Amino acid sequence: MLQSKTAERMTSEDKAMTSQNETEGSAALGNGAHMRPEPAAKSVSPVSDSRPAAPMPSLPEAFPAERREITGRAGRLSYYVAGEGSPLLLIHSINAAGSAYDVRPVFMHTQARHRVYAVDLPGFGFSDRSDRTYDIRLFVDAVHDMLDLIEAETGSHAIDTMALSLSSEFLARAATERPEGLRTLTFVTPTGFETGSSKRRGPEGSTRQVPFLYETLNVPLWSKGAFRLLTTRPSIRFFLEKTFGSKDIDEGLFNYAYETTHQDGARHAPYAFVSGCLFANDIRRIYEKLTLPIFLAHGTRGDFQDFSEVDWLRAQPNWTVKPFKTGAMVYFEQPEAFLASFEEFLASAKA
Repeated sequence: MLQSKTAERMTSEDKAMTSQNETEGSAALGNGAHMRPEPAAKSVSPVSDSRPAAPMPSLPEAFPAERREITGRAGRLSYYVAGEGSPLLLIHSINAAGSAYDVRPVFMHTQARHRVYAVDLPGFGFSDRSDRTYDIRLFVDAVHDMLDLIEAETGSHAIDTMALSLSSEFLARAATERPEGLRTLTFVTPTGFETGSSKRRGPEGSTRQVPFLYETLNVPLWSKGAFRLLTTRPSIRFFLEKTFGSKDIDEGLFNYAYETTHQDGARHAPYAFVSGCLFANDIRRIYEKLTLPIFLAHGTRGDFQDFSEVDWLRAQPNWTVKPFKTGAMVYFEQPEAFLASFEEFLASAKA
């Protein structure tokens, strides 16, 4: 259904764009001054006002499921919920085109056993995309907001969680701040295990921000135009092919990536990502603090296959590491194999 909706929106001009150079703007898309602050949430509790969500013009919903909104530490968050059973929180990746669609195969296949929640992180999907400070704390707070919500709705203090790529760092940091509310952590192709990552033991809260890059990207003269170049159909396809390590990408994901990057305010969070300020320079110390059961699944193909510094985990009894012969988004290519390993891990954590 998603593909048919997006196809209907394609104009002849859109289709002509696909014949452009596939590499247009792609390098900046894949690379890993203060902004106007958002008013503080008016609720007295960390999370309030959970309610059915209003549609966003032109953006289809990522799943055939109920979509709701809450307001908390991270502002207005949109999330999807479906299924019955033990609670499971899914957290999408951060990049120029991130959204809850990133976790669609897991969301769709786990509803029979779990009460599944999938969030649109700040600056993405249907969540607040306003011009504000997008930093690590904002995204960690979004994880806390969702965990608060799930605890309040289900009464559970044993939540299973899964995050993709850079968002694994946010989930890991949240877990060090509230380990009593979580049962397991699953990281899919997480950042922080590539060559040189063992040196990332910087001061608490330090980042890998490139000086002046964020300010440069946000110069009004070219800010919007540059993002349009980064999010043309050829650029998005090129980046996904690098992510999958193959030209055989998921077309539904491709179509949704184009749709979500062409909404008002879509550039704000991605520019924070491109500038490096969402990558923690203390992430090795954060990972080392984790004591919960952890499943790390990663691909062995494409631009995100470097897990050369993962071996230290094999001596840690709470970590399970499993490579898959896929690109970074393992469950799009091998959903049955991934989900079997994932459910086996969850079952072992219950034992």
